[in-house]
Amino acid sequence: MSKSRRVVLATIAATLLLSQFTSKAPAAEQPKEIRIGFQKAGIFPAVKQRQTLEKVFKEKGVTVRWVEFQFGPPILEAINTGNIDFGYAGDAPPIFAQAARANLVYIAAIPSRGFNQGIVVPDNSPIKTLADLKGKKVGFGKGSSAHNTIVAALEKVGLTYADITPVYLNPADATAAFASGNIDAWSIWDPYLALSEGKQARVVAFSKDVQESISFFLANKDFTARHPDTVALFNKTFADEGKWAEANRADVAAKLQEATGVDRAATTRAVERSNYTVVPISDKIITTQQETADRFHKLGLIPKPVQVKDIVWTWTPGS
Repeated sequence: MSKSRRVVLATIAATLLLSQFTSKAPAAEQPKEIRIGFQKAGIFPAVKQRQTLEKVFKEKGVTVRWVEFQFGPPILEAINTGNIDFGYAGDAPPIFAQAARANLVYIAAIPSRGFNQGIVVPDNSPIKTLADLKGKKVGFGKGSSAHNTIVAALEKVGLTYADITPVYLNPADATAAFASGNIDAWSIWDPYLALSEGKQARVVAFSKDVQESISFFLANKDFTARHPDTVALFNKTFADEGKWAEANRADVAAKLQEATGVDRAATTRAVERSNYTVVPISDKIITTQQETADRFHKLGLIPKPVQVKDIVWTWTPGS
């Protein structure tokens, strides 16, 4: 081989090697659709009704599909399997999901004022205090935020989980069981809580009396890794909607009533006591959520300890 040919080949090889370090990785492909799991609770139905996300993401060429669920655990299972990309749930569902190695991450939070969840009994019930729950049948969704509320309530008054008979029910079935007297008490969230308050039910304790309640926005982990800009825009849009909701509660109630068909008086009651401010997952929120996770592990309700911080995705407002 001639010297000139060797020089040419060496130059080509060097150029190819250099290109490996200097070429930019291709940009992540924009998703064509985002799929959002929602329930009657929280701000999601109002945002859906306002079509705000549709307007924002249309500019990006992305369509929005909403999928309704009864409560949090099925939403997180759908996120885990990749059937939806985003969802909203209370504090307990992501802990159970993480213990089951679900493929999801926390992306944002809404701290509660503590009045949107509570434990109710019929007006004529002999149950007057949390201590009176001993030996009673208490209904709630397994792995839901209401599950955490009842566990925290029992701890508050020195009772154990073994001191009650848990009856695991989704909200629809629990509504029927409570009305028929098949359960003695019901741990539940708005709007079901607000509905029950208007129908011969009495609140024994709100969640604020026994714990610090936080609701979470969650997303599929793989989707988040592929489309961080989409996740950030999702959060920003909801944060903006949260600001609108804080300033326009009558409008929120109207939109929620349109979206859910829930009684207007109950919807208004729920909206007036809600917080809609969307925030990043702070160290304080992680600590509170970790305490909840440790509580469930101590009771043997999850098989192994989990570290909440391991599945937190960092979001900076404005990004």
